[in-house]
Amino acid sequence: MSTEIIAREGRAAFDSYETWYRISGELDSGKAPVVILHGGPGVAHNYVDAYKLLALRDRAVIHYDQLGCGNSTLLPEKGADFWTPRLFIEELENLVDHLGIRAGFHVLGQSWGGMLGAEYAVTRPRGLKSLTIANSPASMKLWVEEANRLRADLPKDVQETLSRHEQAGTTDDAAYQQATMVFYERHVCRVVPFPPEVTESFAQVARNPTVYNVMNGPNEFHVIGTLKTWSIIDRLPAIDVPTLIISGRHDEATPATVQPYKDGIRGSRWEIFEHSSHMPHVEEQDACMRVVGDFLDRNDN
Repeated sequence: MSTEIIAREGRAAFDSYETWYRISGELDSGKAPVVILHGGPGVAHNYVDAYKLLALRDRAVIHYDQLGCGNSTLLPEKGADFWTPRLFIEELENLVDHLGIRAGFHVLGQSWGGMLGAEYAVTRPRGLKSLTIANSPASMKLWVEEANRLRADLPKDVQETLSRHEQAGTTDDAAYQQATMVFYERHVCRVVPFPPEVTESFAQVARNPTVYNVMNGPNEFHVIGTLKTWSIIDRLPAIDVPTLIISGRHDEATPATVQPYKDGIRGSRWEIFEHSSHMPHVEEQDACMRVVGDFLDRNDN
């Protein structure tokens, strides 16, 4: 087993754009690489950086920034008709072929990345060995319902601040941002202050808000973007690879939002991390890497 992680970066041409990627470990290690799909949409790879630790088990780990964020081509002029799940499926397929891993690879998607991973898996892509859906809802209707339920448990003054600014259309106000953080520290990442890689992802969204704002909305619980009616529930039986589902006990992706994955994907396994919210890879890092690493090892062949 490796004791250090060697990484290299590159860029894959995608139409007239570029997808930035980083490979931790060696693609020829003998184990199928795992591709990490970050959340958002548009939040970039930083906050899921910890999944590179899977490379310590002699497995290449591929992070990349989806189009429109991070180190990939930024397209602030593009509108809602451009930013679709289909675009990101095509980008992932392009990256798989660019890296020459079509013979066998795993996919792990976190939050929006898990939604994208499920969208990808229902197409039954050649070479996909397994899917890990981490902290993801199976429908945005369920997500919004549960976000409102969690929001109702916030202090009254926080709820009032959120509602006042949403109604006024002033969600960029500092007071609104402060109130948002109360929710985030309960249900997004309970390691406070946030680790640098998590903080950097939030800063990245602030710099490049296009994809997140268009597809999601101003924050995790005020969803007014193009994904607000998204659901994959009726398509889940099409997924035919071993699937691991993970979530946190305090996760904004509550059990009600995750249950359809367990019900709809035959043979899937669901692991709940008792001391985590939306980021077990940060909040219970060792346990998360062990659970995911063992799952990948069992499904290489």
